[in-house]
Amino acid sequence: MTNIQFRKAVAADLPAIVAMLADDPLGAGREDASLPLAQGYVDAFAAIDADPNQLLAVAVDGGAVIGTLQITFLAGLSRKGAWRGQIEAVRVADGRRSDGIGRKMFEWAIGQCKARGCGLVQFTTDKGRADAHRFYEGLGFTASHIGYKKSLQTRTPAATGV
Repeated sequence: MTNIQFRKAVAADLPAIVAMLADDPLGAGREDASLPLAQGYVDAFAAIDADPNQLLAVAVDGGAVIGTLQITFLAGLSRKGAWRGQIEAVRVADGRRSDGIGRKMFEWAIGQCKARGCGLVQFTTDKGRADAHRFYEGLGFTASHIGYKKSLQTRTPAATGV
């Protein structure tokens, strides 16, 4: 492993980030990395970038984006008002997987959560990712909760009559 740096993502990183999201058995069916990128990606990046409780980050090696993740900092009343760091969309570029980059990314992300005063770090992972589950347990995470998700059909205002 060479000199990997972590930083906040910039708009120029977006094609590489979307490509990593699409280069995954689950993401292949729900992402579209073709250029120009769909406007939804551009709009989402702008919203994330403008929100102080969002951190879209990239791992860079020699100028190339080789990893990405997003942290959402959540205020909550439970646990005596503790903040939480929610880690999402963790990806490592094809050809760089199994190089220890994922571990470094999580260590960096946990450090970011600690720096923001979070009392807990959490994330969800697909049930079918058995190798990933072993990886997360090796980092000290426990599968303490069951998560549920419900996909919502996106409608345009014209379609809803609004």
